[in-house]
Amino acid sequence: MASTKVSEPVSVQAAEKTGKANVVAVTGWLVPGAGYFLVRRWVRGTLVFVCIIAMFVLGLAMQGQLYGPNARDLLDLLGWIGDLSSGLLYWISRAVGWGAGNQFTVMGDYGTKFLVAAGLLNLLTASDARDIALGRKS
Repeated sequence: MASTKVSEPVSVQAAEKTGKANVVAVTGWLVPGAGYFLVRRWVRGTLVFVCIIAMFVLGLAMQGQLYGPNARDLLDLLGWIGDLSSGLLYWISRAVGWGAGNQFTVMGDYGTKFLVAAGLLNLLTASDARDIALGRKS
């Protein structure tokens, strides 16, 4: 005789935990290190905040270019995704007019790489903070 056991719905606690973890991830993406602050990892959050902002500011100081959305060129699109991963740093810099870049100097090219790397590191840390909030990591 076959069992017709109905699967149990997702518990309310699990849904709330996932919702809070998603808030941690989005907050961590918008403001570097903020996701760690929400999960009470003060030292890690401070280090991430200082390092990502320092990388971003150094990239701008080296006359790095902030990419804009350009779907015609795959490399520009990937650069834009990397820059966009910096969260509010990207939007504030674009609004103020920073990040025009100077690609005719070696420093400008290095600055562009710093800006993209800062964004990708920010995305990685936001994901890590989400995993901590879910209890997958300690």
